[in-house]
Amino acid sequence: MVWWRRAECPVRQVEQDWIESSLDWLLAEFGSARLRGSVVLPTDDFFPGVYRGSHEDIGSVLGLLCAHMDIEPVRVVVEHYADDVDPELAMHVPIASRSSGAAGHHRVRDGRSIIAIRDDQATSPMALVATIAHELGHVLLLGDGRISADREDHEPLTDLLTVFFGLGIFGANAAFDFEQDTSRYRTTRLGYLTEPMFGYALARYAWLRGETDPPWAGHLDTNPRTFLKRGLRYLARNGS
Repeated sequence: MVWWRRAECPVRQVEQDWIESSLDWLLAEFGSARLRGSVVLPTDDFFPGVYRGSHEDIGSVLGLLCAHMDIEPVRVVVEHYADDVDPELAMHVPIASRSSGAAGHHRVRDGRSIIAIRDDQATSPMALVATIAHELGHVLLLGDGRISADREDHEPLTDLLTVFFGLGIFGANAAFDFEQDTSRYRTTRLGYLTEPMFGYALARYAWLRGETDPPWAGHLDTNPRTFLKRGLRYLARNGS
């Protein structure tokens, strides 16, 4: 039996360096009070009421996230667009895969941020919160002029901002999804960070907050929770 296992970082060196330096930059930009703010959980305490996936429900989620991220709701307009996957094709193809990217779009019009949300995200509250949080991240980074859209890593940095703002559980849980029935299976990727990157980002976030065993980790799916724990073991031995 192996009683001791080497604590290894769950991501590649280049990913580790980027996550750590980017979280340090976010800390410098938004401050320690934001770092130590509340972690949003997928519970009734944070999202009260019955969720049915209507446009009104999406508006309610947007309002709650705007309040959490200190964004004035008047700065944001939500538009909806249809899913681009042909349901007829999906009935006949045994495997479907949608990979990478957020399920929304952000642009600025007349000084206001326009957030376009794909309608099919409304059926998955976890993915919906991850998507809206990502698009609101654009408001803080692009809309407030903190970075340029020409910055090569601005999309993954926006995902990382959601971790720093206590919303990483949703992005991590929505990063990869697997569904299977009797005739086919479907894999879906959402966002710009992989599950290991989300796991290590959450580990580094917890470590910066002084949390060696974060209570919110129980709300993570199995894969990101595993990567989080590996990251925390690594940081316990090698963190500086």
